[in-house]
Amino acid sequence: MAGVLTNKVKAQSLVDVVAERIEAAIFSGQLQPGSRLSEQGLAASLGVSRGPLREAIRRLEGRKLLERTPNIGVRVAQVSLKDLNEILQMREALEGLACSLAAVNMPDAEIAALRKMLDAHEKQKSVQEAKGHYEETKNLDFHSRIVAGSGNERLIQMLSGDFHYLLRVYRYKSRTRPGRAVEVLQEHRNIVAALESRDSTAAEHAMRDHLRHARRYVEEQLAAEGEAPPAPPPKGRTRDLG
Repeated sequence: MAGVLTNKVKAQSLVDVVAERIEAAIFSGQLQPGSRLSEQGLAASLGVSRGPLREAIRRLEGRKLLERTPNIGVRVAQVSLKDLNEILQMREALEGLACSLAAVNMPDAEIAALRKMLDAHEKQKSVQEAKGHYEETKNLDFHSRIVAGSGNERLIQMLSGDFHYLLRVYRYKSRTRPGRAVEVLQEHRNIVAALESRDSTAAEHAMRDHLRHARRYVEEQLAAEGEAPPAPPPKGRTRDLG
């Protein structure tokens, strides 16, 4: 019995690793939205059999990162500009609310940890040299801590659902613009300052301002690639806290 349990865990771990590798390639832009996946080629490059690979693909289909089309095969999910705008608008509203709640509910120690995290981020070579890349894991950690700090379980679940994965497919685009890493750091500092002051209104505005800026850049990049004309700038206040 022990041997059976051990083998089962190993097999599942292999699926986890394969799914994580493919997921990372999608999030980094190595696998572009709309690109077709070759099961044979992937199995060979990853050094795994088709079984674990197919299970990993099914898992990523469940996360809406991959989609299977009859007579075509498996492709990286491709979201239209209209769909992406709607998802980003939802994220702006929901994370703005989460940040507002975090200003009230997040413990002092956790807010202090955010400040310390940003101090460490400032030492990144990409930030110091004003290059575009802002390490994705650090950015996700910053946002996920604030969402968790909201204390609202339903909100937390919504922000870690399907559209969370779809957003990451496109997020790499906004991280490659020269100087964006410096801007992100400053926007994050504005958010932390509002949290430290326990000002829920300022916290929501700072988070929405940050996400609105990121959304606008993604729209411009997609338009530059010929996917659609640039969307008009958001109405009303745009950079009041930036």
